[in-house]
Amino acid sequence: MAAPTLPKLLKQNYEKYGGKKVAMRVKEFGIWQTYTWKDYYQKVKHFSLGLISLGLEAGDKVAILGENKPQWYWAELAVQAAGGVVIGIFTDCMPHEVKFYVEHSDSKFVIAHDQEQVDKLLQIKEELPLLKKVIYWDPKGVWNYEDPILISFDKVIELGKEYEEHHPGVFEENVERGSGEDLAVFCYTSGTTGLPKAAMLKHNAAIQAGRSWWNVDRWREDEQYVSFLPPAWITEQGLGIAGSLVSGMEVSFPEEPETVQENIREIGAQILFWGPRNWESVNRLIQAKIIDTTWFNRFLYHLFLPVGYKVTDLQAARHKVNWFWRLLYSVAQWMVFRDLRDKVGLSKIRAAYTAAAPISPDVIRFFRAIGVNIKQLYGGSEQGLVTLHRGDDVRPETSGPVMPGVEVRLSEDGEIIVKGENLFSGYYKSPEATQEKLKSGWYYTGDFGHITEDGHLIVMDRMSDLRQLSGGQMFSPQYAEIRLRFSPYIKDALAVGAEDKAYVSAIVNIDIDNVGRWAEARRIAYTTFTDLSQKPEVIDLIRKEIQRINRTLPEWARIKKFANLHREFDADEAELTRTRKIKRTFVEERYKDLIDAIYSGAVEMAVEAPITYRDGRKGTIKTAIKINSVEQP
Repeated sequence: MAAPTLPKLLKQNYEKYGGKKVAMRVKEFGIWQTYTWKDYYQKVKHFSLGLISLGLEAGDKVAILGENKPQWYWAELAVQAAGGVVIGIFTDCMPHEVKFYVEHSDSKFVIAHDQEQVDKLLQIKEELPLLKKVIYWDPKGVWNYEDPILISFDKVIELGKEYEEHHPGVFEENVERGSGEDLAVFCYTSGTTGLPKAAMLKHNAAIQAGRSWWNVDRWREDEQYVSFLPPAWITEQGLGIAGSLVSGMEVSFPEEPETVQENIREIGAQILFWGPRNWESVNRLIQAKIIDTTWFNRFLYHLFLPVGYKVTDLQAARHKVNWFWRLLYSVAQWMVFRDLRDKVGLSKIRAAYTAAAPISPDVIRFFRAIGVNIKQLYGGSEQGLVTLHRGDDVRPETSGPVMPGVEVRLSEDGEIIVKGENLFSGYYKSPEATQEKLKSGWYYTGDFGHITEDGHLIVMDRMSDLRQLSGGQMFSPQYAEIRLRFSPYIKDALAVGAEDKAYVSAIVNIDIDNVGRWAEARRIAYTTFTDLSQKPEVIDLIRKEIQRINRTLPEWARIKKFANLHREFDADEAELTRTRKIKRTFVEERYKDLIDAIYSGAVEMAVEAPITYRDGRKGTIKTAIKINSVEQP
């Protein structure tokens, strides 16, 4: 029978594997450090008892602010073993954002990674009267800090060992007392339409998400998963924390966020989850390298990629791949795809996933064509895991069929509504928001979708983001944006249209790395991002990419005008959420003058912009953003 809490699952694995099997590994100072299930259990046990000795009580909230490391997993399970609730905070949050999460959640402890995160908390501690202690696990740079609110992770473990000497059996009693109906974690929503809300998840929901996922792809205990997704996000909770406890698979933590791809290649990971932006980034990297490679390698790539597409399309259509195409695909694997996957660290991937935001079907089709078994799923903090591709039944335009134990319907307006065992227990401190979203056991997702005749779910856009043009036609901004991001030269885009606008336009962020390489190969000189984005040659490059994408769009939804923005969209400027989704309403308001200029018939708009030169110097310049027609007269 399934253990009803995450700490009980940990105890089961400890009793099953003990010190004989690796549970997790982390790269530190260039060396992989391993921890067995016995180590995992002991760390959780003593940290939990240490927290209790510091005053943690059942029902208390504890926030964790740090990168993906074993200490995050240990801390989460330790808090839950004591009957507490965990709140994850994204590491790139500014101090005022950290204050919101800690204050709103009523957290009494914060477990922080390093000096950078500790400094944020010291800056706001006086505004957090409930905060008792800030516990840090990386002491570098914090050695000389003397604030009494600070204590090290290792010191808490020492306190836990001392506590156990005087209170033997307390940890085991706490674990046994835990119930699947206890709250386990608060996952905050991305806040695209306002302040983030705290979705409350019970242990039952967290475990069910991990177990139902495991039932589809059967991760093995000898397989490697790379923990790269922020644990503050529901997906890492389901796949990394609950998934590893359910399956026994090994979790590996990268040395730094910047070394993820290198570390994936190094350990030969079989299980991987990347958000759409990560897959788009690797796709752009591959396309750019193909452009820069020798003519012979480029010839082989363009010769065999159609073979990969043919096999992928046959599989998606549920047709048998005959011996001729199997033979050609084997040759393509040996000649091109095998080395290509290896160069980006994907050579041993058995199951790869993506979700959290719309992704172009072209991206999924491309990676499957080169032999990466990428699948799309649909879910969220509130509804858990809803759909997932099974086996070879992967259709790039869908999110797969509905998971067992889950029901999905469409409202009269086409909104996706969900019922099932994975549902959250409401929003913390927000009964009105809960009542608005949870009705008669159904969760109203706010997503617009379609269910195919054979049960695959297609998620088209947010209901609130659908736009109507002045001619009455409806269009989906995201539909155009995800296809724009398939281009190696476009990092991000905002498609614009409204009832008072006759056509669709776009604000584009160029990919500075790929466009920069493209420019350098053609000896086009530039100084800054702003300068490069407004070069006539670059504008023409983006124009051709939009023309290509327009051919896939309905006539009324085609982009007529565009502008290359002089800077990238930035989460620190509140233009993106921490999961890299565009805050559409905010961004449209921020760039209202530019949007008005596009529709006024202007050919450019003057802006004053802060810039960073290629040598690191900073400054401010006045420049003109050129407004361009997609179809030249």
